Amino acid sequence: MTADNLIVLVVLAAAAAALVREWLPVDLVAVFVMVVLAATRILDPREAVAGFSNPAVVSLAAVLVLGAGLMHSGVANILGRQLLRLAGRSERRIVALTMATAGLMSAFMHNVGVAALLLPVLLRVAKELDRPPSKFLMPLAFATLLGGMTTLIGSARNLLISAAAEQAGYAPFGLFEFTPVGAAAVLLGILYMVTVGLRLLPERDVAQEIRSPRMDLRAAYGLDHRLCGMYVPEGSALAGRTLADSRLGSALGLNVMAITRQGRTMLAPGAQTALEAGDRLLVEGRLDQLNAMRGWRHLVLDSKALPAERLRRIRIDLAEVELAPDSPLVGHSLLESGFRQRYGVNVLALARGQEVYLANLAMRTLCAGDRLLLQGHPARFRRFVDQASFRSFRKLDTAEAIDRYRIHERLMAVRVPEGSILAGKMLAESRLGNAFDLTVLGIVHAGEEHLDTDLGAEFHVGDTLLVQGRPEDLTLLQGLEDLRVERQAVERTPVVSEQVRLAEFMLAPHSRLAGKTPREMRFRERYGLSIVAIWSEGHAYRSDLSNRPVRMGDVLLVHGPAERFPLLVEDPEFLPLSEEQLQLPDVRKAPVAAAIMAGVIAAVVGGWLPIVIAAPAGAAAMVMSRCLSTEQAYRSVEWRAVILIAGMLSLGVAMQQTGTAELLASGLLAAVGWLGPRAVLAGVFALTAGAVTVMPTAAVAVLVSPLALSVASSQRLDPHAVLMVVALGTSSAFMSPVGYPVNLMVMGVGGYRFGDYARVGFGLLVINLALALLLVPLLFPLN
Repeated sequence: MTADNLIVLVVLAAAAAALVREWLPVDLVAVFVMVVLAATRILDPREAVAGFSNPAVVSLAAVLVLGAGLMHSGVANILGRQLLRLAGRSERRIVALTMATAGLMSAFMHNVGVAALLLPVLLRVAKELDRPPSKFLMPLAFATLLGGMTTLIGSARNLLISAAAEQAGYAPFGLFEFTPVGAAAVLLGILYMVTVGLRLLPERDVAQEIRSPRMDLRAAYGLDHRLCGMYVPEGSALAGRTLADSRLGSALGLNVMAITRQGRTMLAPGAQTALEAGDRLLVEGRLDQLNAMRGWRHLVLDSKALPAERLRRIRIDLAEVELAPDSPLVGHSLLESGFRQRYGVNVLALARGQEVYLANLAMRTLCAGDRLLLQGHPARFRRFVDQASFRSFRKLDTAEAIDRYRIHERLMAVRVPEGSILAGKMLAESRLGNAFDLTVLGIVHAGEEHLDTDLGAEFHVGDTLLVQGRPEDLTLLQGLEDLRVERQAVERTPVVSEQVRLAEFMLAPHSRLAGKTPREMRFRERYGLSIVAIWSEGHAYRSDLSNRPVRMGDVLLVHGPAERFPLLVEDPEFLPLSEEQLQLPDVRKAPVAAAIMAGVIAAVVGGWLPIVIAAPAGAAAMVMSRCLSTEQAYRSVEWRAVILIAGMLSLGVAMQQTGTAELLASGLLAAVGWLGPRAVLAGVFALTAGAVTVMPTAAVAVLVSPLALSVASSQRLDPHAVLMVVALGTSSAFMSPVGYPVNLMVMGVGGYRFGDYARVGFGLLVINLALALLLVPLLFPLN
C-alpha cells in the first residue's frame, strides 16, 4: 500500500463517517473531500473541481428542471390523479396503482417531487377509507426508489453510473438500457407488496385517528385541552399595545387564536392587531410561565434609571471575553448557541469595534473579535480561561464596565416592598431568572454593597434586585399578570372559518431548516402564521414550540389567515399534507411540457443529441415556454446534492488514479472471487446495498462504481453487467430511512419505526439480489 493509497482510504473513511454520523452537512463533506485531495497533491486543483463540469452533474441539474416543468404544468398531477382514481376502495388495488403510478412518474421526474405530489392524495384516500396512512406511504417511497432505476434520467444514481462507465473508456448506458431490469424490479416489487408486504406493514395511525373523518385536526392534536380564555381589564397596561409588543407569544408561548370584542370575534389576529380594554382572548398553550412570574407584581421600581454613581458603589462580578476567529460561536446568535445555558452567565453588553450594543443581544449574530461583557458567579468564569473559543479573558470592576459599556443605561433597581409574596423565597424558586428582556442579575441586600448571585439567596423586605432591561418591559409584564384567566368551557369556540385555516405541513427533504426552531426560522414574522402543535415521533407537542427544533419527518400544525398559506405552500422548504393546500397547476401548459419531455427523449433515443445536451435544451425550453418560471427552475435543483456529487466524483477519480479502487477490489475478490462470477456480483450487490442503508444513494453510486469497474477488469466480466448490479444495489435502500430522502419523508406522517423498514424492505432486497444474479447475466452476458 502506497502513501497515496493510505491518504485516499483515510479521506474515504472520514467522508463515509461524516455522512453516516451527520457530523457535517453533506455539501460541506464534499467540499472537505475536494480540498483535502487537492492539498495533499493526490489531485491537481483542476481535477479536484472537475466534478462540477462532469456531464452527469450537468444532466442531473437539467433533469430536475425537466421534472419540475412536468409538475408545475400539471402533467404529473393529471397522471397521478387519474391513475389513483381507478383504485376504488380495495387496499391491494390502491397499493398496486400507487406503486405503478409512482414508478412510472419516477422514470422521468425527481423521486422527491413524485412523493411530494402523491403524498397528500394518499392521505386523503386513507382518510376516506378510514385506514391508517402507514398502509400506503411506505409502498409509495419504495416505488419511487425502484421507479428511479427504470431510465437513465430516472435518478442521479443512474446518471453517475453511466458517467463512470464513460469515464473509464466504456460505452455509456442508453436512455432505456436500464428499463428491462428496472421494470422487472417495479413489477416484482408491486407483486411482493400486495401479497406479502401489505401484511407486514404496520396498522399504525400516528395521530390516533387523526385521519378519521369523525375527528378534525383541532381534536386530533388535543388543542381543546389547551384552550382557555383571558380578559383584558380596564386600565391594563396592555391596552393599545399590539400582540407582538405584548409578548404573549414570544415570551409566554401562548398563541392567540381569537379576540372577541364588543360581541364580534376576530379569528387568527395578526401580530400588529392592537389590544383594547374589555377584549376577551382565546389563547392556546400552558399558563405555567405566566403563573411562575406572578412575583413581579410585588416589586417596586425605585427609579426609571439607575444612576451611575449609585451603581459604582455596588461590587459586581464582571468579566470581558473576546471571540477568537475560529470560535464555533462565530456566525451564530447567543440564542442559537445556547450561551447562557452552556456557560451559566449573563451577557450584559456586546462591543464590536467602537460600537457598544446593550439591547436585543440574544438575536445578534456574533463575529470574530466581538467583546462580550459577562456577569455571573466567579466560579462560572473559570471555564472561560484558556479556552480556544475566546482569544482573551479578563475581569472588570463595576466602574470600568460603566465607563466602557455604559451598563447603567440598561440596569434598574427594583425593591421588594412590605407584604411581597417574595419575602423569604430563594432566588432559584422565585422563577424570576429571565422574563421577556428582563434578567435578574442578583440581589443587593439591605445595608450591603455586593451583588449576591447565589441561587440559594433569600429575598427580604427592603432588598433591591438589580435587573437588566427597560422600565416599560417591567410595566408590560405586570400588565400581563393583570390578565384575568377565564376557565369557562371553550371547546365550542370556533378557530377556523372560510378566512382562517388549520393545516398540516412538513419539512421537505434536504430542507435547510431541519434542526432549527420556529424562533430561529422567524416563522411567524416570515409567513404571518402560527405553529400551534408539532407532531414528532408519535406524540403531539404543544408547549414551548418556538424553542423546539424541527426535524425531518415532523408535522407542523399551522393556524392563520387563509390568504397567508400560499406563502408557505410556495416555499420549497415545506410540503403541504392536504390536497386543499396544494397549488393547482395551470394545465393549459401540460401539452407543451409533455411535448418538450417527449422531444428530449426522442433526441436521445434517436441518437441526435447526447443526454448532456438534450436535457439542458429541454430545461431551457421549459422556462422559455413558461411551463415554469426561472425562479422555480432554480429552486428545483438540489444544489446541496449537486455539490455532494461533484465532490464525491473527485474522490472517485482519486480512487482510480491511485489504484485504491483496485486495492479494495482485490480485497472483495479475495473474499468471494473463488466462488465464481455470480458470487462476485453478489458481493458487489451486498457492498452497495449495505452502504445505501446509511449513506446517500448518489454518494454510494460514485464511490462504488470505480471499485466495480476494477472488479470487472480483474475478473474479465462485462463492466456494464457489474455496473447494472451497482444500480440495483443503490436502488435497494429499503432497510432504513436514512439513506433515501423519501423514506425519511414518510416516516413521521406514516408513524413508521426503523424496524418497519427492515421488516418490509427485506423481501424487496432479496428480489433485487435475485435480479442481479439471474436477470442481469441474461441481459448482459458476463464474459
